[in-house]
Amino acid sequence: MRKISRLSRFNIASLGLGLAFLYLPILILVIYSFNASRLVTVWGGWSLRWYHEFFGDRAMIEASWMSLRVAVASATIATLIGTLAAVALSRGEGFRGRTLFSGMLYAPLVMPEVITGLSLLLLFVALNAERGFWTVTIAHTTLTMCFVAVVVQSRLGSLDRSLEEAAMDLGCAPVRAFLSVTLPLIAPAIVAGWMLAFTLSLDDLVIASFTTGPGSATLPIRIYSEVRLGVKPEINAICTLVIALIAVVIVIASLASKLSSSQGESAAPL
Repeated sequence: MRKISRLSRFNIASLGLGLAFLYLPILILVIYSFNASRLVTVWGGWSLRWYHEFFGDRAMIEASWMSLRVAVASATIATLIGTLAAVALSRGEGFRGRTLFSGMLYAPLVMPEVITGLSLLLLFVALNAERGFWTVTIAHTTLTMCFVAVVVQSRLGSLDRSLEEAAMDLGCAPVRAFLSVTLPLIAPAIVAGWMLAFTLSLDDLVIASFTTGPGSATLPIRIYSEVRLGVKPEINAICTLVIALIAVVIVIASLASKLSSSQGESAAPL
């Protein structure tokens, strides 16, 4: 039997310091979102004042709704296109231009967001496209599609293709075999890709600032414009709500991933 190594004090301390470095600032932000004082750094007691201020701020509500719409739309489109691209890369080993196609697909992973945002801005100006919801959605789809492709392709690379081939030997058409066998098995990766694309779109500031237009500012742009004049306690409340939203998305995606994985495993022997 393989011996299970015990954690040393150094490992425990390193783990604790790492978790504190990551999550202690977020915890402080959440606590100060319930601060009654107008001064961000001065504690004035517990209060829901700044949450009421946020829900009464029409500009912030509109920016939040815009960010949610853009995140859902861009994540859905990016998941669809990224999944198809991952299937093409993993199944089409011999087609011409595969190296060029993969390089172009993964370029946004390493390209600075300033260059991506500026190039998309020049494209929309050349096309005389009115900047707004759809230009930001297209830009975020371009950014997040490659992340989805990487996640789904890694899952396809470790998948046993004999299951799909067995389904075709039993009379299934290739498309039906993919939908009935392969798709349930890669569904957790697809859900993870959608969740990653959603959070990246919700967080983006640089590309959205290049591609947005009048009346279509996203929440990060609105928060940045407010922070430049000084941090208000309302910003803490907004960030706390965003953290709660991301936590809910993670929980739902995890449950959906487990459900789809269990369904795929039960269907695989058939």
